[in-house]
Amino acid sequence: MKIYGIKTCDTCRKARKALPDAQFHDMRESPLDSATIARFLDAFGDALVNKSSTTWRGLSDDDRNRPAADLLAGHPTLMKRPVIDTGSAVFLGWKPDVQAALGV
Repeated sequence: MKIYGIKTCDTCRKARKALPDAQFHDMRESPLDSATIARFLDAFGDALVNKSSTTWRGLSDDDRNRPAADLLAGHPTLMKRPVIDTGSAVFLGWKPDVQAALGV
């Protein structure tokens, strides 16, 4: 299992604590490759882009209209987090439904 997020995110910290055996991928230190971004976009669509983040609010209108894959490649912190990849399924966020699906 792999958790994608950033170290300073409180929600990612909660997920990491609840899933101590999961490998953690810090997107700030090591941005996602285009194949991983495409896979996550296939799974979650535009829900993957956090449009309430300070990063989003700082973007120009032209940048906001760029394809989601380009935005996420250029601004890794725009991705909603955490993304949890179990190998057979991918989950977005750390809400009770995700926790229940993961048996936490």
